[in-house]
Amino acid sequence: MGLLLRLPTSEQKLVKQCLRGDGRAQRELYEKFSPQMLAVCRRYVKGTEDAEEVLSNAFIKVFNKIDQYTGEGALGGWVRRIMVNESLNFIRYQKNLFVEVEEENHSHFSHEELGEQMDADHLMAMIDELPLGYKTVFNLYAIEGYGHKEIGEMLGVSENTSKSQLSKARKHLQNKLGQGQLLYKEQ
Repeated sequence: MGLLLRLPTSEQKLVKQCLRGDGRAQRELYEKFSPQMLAVCRRYVKGTEDAEEVLSNAFIKVFNKIDQYTGEGALGGWVRRIMVNESLNFIRYQKNLFVEVEEENHSHFSHEELGEQMDADHLMAMIDELPLGYKTVFNLYAIEGYGHKEIGEMLGVSENTSKSQLSKARKHLQNKLGQGQLLYKEQ
């Protein structure tokens, strides 16, 4: 029986080329991941220009820290983690992460009542309208899959603050949905 050789994947080759400072490889890496990573940044940062700024800064970190990528796990997951962290850094810089919003009466709604009217784009638009603290915790918990302890550590808040922000985000979204604010006009 012959020796089984494990050939490097295209991502492994790309990483090695980026480690050597190859501009074409860096451009290829950017083009491969930038569309989906911009979407990640947009979930945290309000405004396309700010999200693009975060994306650019995060890719600079990706290229500067590419030597820290161990090859364990997907390259895209490693890049995504940098995008999330850079988005959180941007939010911290804005110094208005946790905005207190007065509690309102929140009505309950039935998923059946909403029918097929709500799609992912409209739900993301509603999430984007949440106060910044609510939106950040909601995204980290519901979309990225982090636990409250991890979120607290990432944001420098207590686990209970994370739970509270998530609860308020959910109530805020339920209230909007219950009022039928679907953010678009039916034609």
